[in-house]
Amino acid sequence: MSKSPEIDVQAPVYDLVIRGGRVLTTAGIAAREVGVRDGVVIALEPLGNNLQGREVIELADDETLIPGLVDSHVHVNEPGRTDWEGFASATRAAAAGGVTTIIDMPLNSIPATTNVEALKAKRDVARDQAFVDVGFWGGAIPGNTKDLRPLHDAGVFGFKCFLLHSGVDEFPPLEADEMEKDMAELKSFDSIMIVHAEDSRAIDRAPTAEGDQYNKFLASRPRGAENLAIAEVIERARWTGARAHILHLSSSDALPMIASARRDGVKLTVETCPHYLTLMAEEIPNGGTAYKCCPPIREAGNRELLWAGLQDGTIDCIVSDHSPSTLDLKDLENGDFAVAWGGVSSLQLGLSLIWTEARHRGITLEQVSHWMSTAPAELVGLHKKGKIAPGHDADFAIFAANDAYVVDVQKLKHKNPITPYDGRALSGVVRATYLRGNKLDGTTPTGKLLRRGEITVEREVHA
Repeated sequence: MSKSPEIDVQAPVYDLVIRGGRVLTTAGIAAREVGVRDGVVIALEPLGNNLQGREVIELADDETLIPGLVDSHVHVNEPGRTDWEGFASATRAAAAGGVTTIIDMPLNSIPATTNVEALKAKRDVARDQAFVDVGFWGGAIPGNTKDLRPLHDAGVFGFKCFLLHSGVDEFPPLEADEMEKDMAELKSFDSIMIVHAEDSRAIDRAPTAEGDQYNKFLASRPRGAENLAIAEVIERARWTGARAHILHLSSSDALPMIASARRDGVKLTVETCPHYLTLMAEEIPNGGTAYKCCPPIREAGNRELLWAGLQDGTIDCIVSDHSPSTLDLKDLENGDFAVAWGGVSSLQLGLSLIWTEARHRGITLEQVSHWMSTAPAELVGLHKKGKIAPGHDADFAIFAANDAYVVDVQKLKHKNPITPYDGRALSGVVRATYLRGNKLDGTTPTGKLLRRGEITVEREVHA
């Protein structure tokens, strides 16, 4: 409930005060009052201190104030494939799901973000459409080593590469030797290489995915292909000393070698995604191309080992890999897994999806917030995001953990109405989202464009 109280002129006055019995602080959930001024958390005090605010929000007993989520793996696709997704629709969906910061992938937009000119084109189209804060990854493709430092200086958060065909011709894969060369270049200015790790030769030798049988598709993207590629990334990171990050880990087989590499001092981080943690191959219907993604959703036992990898710290964070497309590209009529675009649309649903599964495993909301807010913010170096703490951006979600709902794809905010979660019952509802202390209404885009090392840039300045 929001109100405009009487102001005590003797006390410090904040733009916004949120108070309640459940505020997720760096020390856990506690009864607190949060004072916000100029979009930043200034005060965090015990409930009852009666901080003065021009606006005061009283949390309901069933609500928890949590940090806004940071989703470092989102394909917005604009410009060039705006019919797949766009900045307005993607960031509106993010805000509805409690996500206050996204980092956009360098594909599947046209042009791909592989040079400064392409980055400028993407910023120009995003600038006045963003409902949440938006940063950008750069791309590492054959022949663009010379573009990596200029992109870094222009503010990208790191560089993505593929070790097999990306699905779009304008973003070709790197051979391992060129990835190593680019890693050495990134090491010179302390950037990070984020890798879609599947081995192209292993997949070329795997059975075809043709047809509507999910088991055939699963066999066409074997765990071994993922394991081989991750081993390659580990060794090239070891040799160069560069930072590397494994995207969308699907194969639990890779967890022991990841843990071993870290013990050896390899600078390696790892993410996984809601679809690998909430879905399982045994339940995917034949022809269910809404479930197609690469690497694929694997078996129930694999899923449980991924949860174990999160809990023991081998996997650092959970991000969406929101990879939407138009309905026709999903080949819904035929359900052919070889033809359908690979990608899951879930940007708005991630928090509810993970919370629904986590609570059944006795995992706390504090831990979920760490995986989905704090750790992704740390990955990309956004040191004022991902926590409710003095000096941090006032990015919040008001979360009703015990509310339940059934997903209706027609009510989701992303552009094309398809998701494998349609009809799924979930726990946890985001009742409101705040960006720098302002409640997001889905009408007025107030998100800013982010540069590495900075917090807010270029809303008015067209650089």
